[in-house]
Parts: sequence; structure tokens; C-alpha cells
Amino acid sequence: MKLIEPTIEYKEKAIEYIEEFYKYNSPINGTDGLDRYLDNYEEWLKKIAKDKTCRDEGRVPALTRFLIREEDNKIIGMINIRLSLNENLKRCGGNIGYSIRPTERQKGYNKINLYLGLKICLEYGINKVYLD
Repeated sequence: MKLIEPTIEYKEKAIEYIEEFYKYNSPINGTDGLDRYLDNYEEWLKKIAKDKTCRDEGRVPALTRFLIREEDNKIIGMINIRLSLNENLKRCGGNIGYSIRPTERQKGYNKINLYLGLKICLEYGINKVYLD
């Protein structure tokens, strides 16, 4: 398993990932709004690139990654890591939002997702993480 930055090459797989949540009537978390960009994935890529340094409208810098199963290159999960917290996020939201696609749950993947996300936090000097 590995975390990778979303790219145009993953467009169809990313759309399929979100569509699975709709099919199973499951809440969507940790995708930095991908579900609102299914008809314009390229704009979502621009948005998440901007989010890396964003500090406007009460937002904080954040990274979004796909959790990829290397053997079949399938998107198993996603994680959104907020590199800093404002007062709102300290009360509700925290540093990390993440999800696993409905058909891949109960297999231990979210532990891997969180572990790899925490390693990224350490790379950015985040030694204390709030999870909500």
C-alpha cells in the first residue's frame, strides 16, 4: 500500500471511488470535496494543489492523497491531512479526514491509511495530531 498525490491518470479510478460511496449510501470523508467535482476532475486537481498553501476564508493548508493498493493500482482509500489547525478545526475536524471505499472495509486498510498519513505529518513537523 502507498499514498500518492492525485493525478490526471487516476481520473476514472477516482470517479469510480466516489460512485461506490453513492452506490452503498455511505458518507464521504477525507476527499477534499472530490464528490463535488466529478464532472470536472481537472478543477479538483487545481483545487487540491491550491489547498497546499491555502490560508484564506478560514481554511488551512492541506494535502490530499489516494491510498493505492500496489498489486492492482486500485484506489482503496483517501486521506486529507491538514497541516495546521484553526480554532474551528481544533474543536471539530482535527488534522486528518480519511475514508476507505465501502467494498474494501473491514480489511485493516484504514489502519494503514492512518499510519501512512501520520508519517506524512511527521515529515511536516506535526508531532501532535487531533483526530475527530
